Parts: sequence; C-alpha cells; structure tokens
Amino acid sequence: MNNFTIFTSHEKPDDRQKKEIIDFLHTHLGAYGDPKAHILKCLQYALGEPKTALGGFALLIKNQEGLQGITIVNQTGMSNYIPENILVYIAVHKNARGKGIGKQLMQKAIELSKGSIALHVEPDNPAKFLYENLGFENRYLEMRLKK
Repeated sequence: MNNFTIFTSHEKPDDRQKKEIIDFLHTHLGAYGDPKAHILKCLQYALGEPKTALGGFALLIKNQEGLQGITIVNQTGMSNYIPENILVYIAVHKNARGKGIGKQLMQKAIELSKGSIALHVEPDNPAKFLYENLGFENRYLEMRLKK
C-alpha cells in the first residue's frame, strides 16, 4: 500500500529528509533533471524559504519498499492569466515505473493544488502521455531568452 507524505511551509522536512528528496530527484529525473542546487532552491521555495517565497508543497509517495516517487509544486502568486501553480519536478523510482505511481502522484498533486497547474515536459518524455490523459493541454509554445 502506498502512503503520501506532504511537506509545506507549515510541515517542513528535517535536513535528512531534504537530502533524501534532493538525492532522489537528482537520481531519478535522469536526463530530464537539474543540478542538486536547483532542486534545493525549488524545494526551499515550496517550503516558504525565504519568507518572500510563496510556497507550494513537496509530495512523497512511499510503500514497504521505500520511497517510490516525489513531486514538487511551487505557487506562482498569479491567477487567471498564468496558472497559480507550476509542477516543477516529478520523478518515480526507476524500479517502480509503469506501476501507476506517477499517476497517483499527479492525481494527489492536482487534488492538493489550489488553482490551475502548469508544467514543462520535453516532447520525447514518456510522461507526456500521462499528463495529457489527466487533462493537461499543450496550449502554447514556450520560448525563453537566457541572459
């Protein structure tokens, strides 16, 4: 049986749990991942650190075999014209893929989020089909200017 753990600005992980979250995401995001420093910054924002951060949550799913997946959602502080939330990271343990863990994580994240959710996904990422099946749409082509 899978159990969820939710961390927010009101229920924060300890240092060991933060390290576990960062290491898990860094490992299991694979080619779609970021450096640990970026993952830490995202996690801190979700936890309301610094105080100017709007918050969000980190959602973990575990079973008797241990940690199976994690997602981090940050609040944007915007509504109507930009979604109120952005799902920044989601990863499932490499040995647990194809067992519905990602879908459970997404459904719980959708339930916990107040307002709309945006996410970025690479065109070749197999998770793209899960997001589409859950109702996410590709409405825009995102463009970025890196400075």
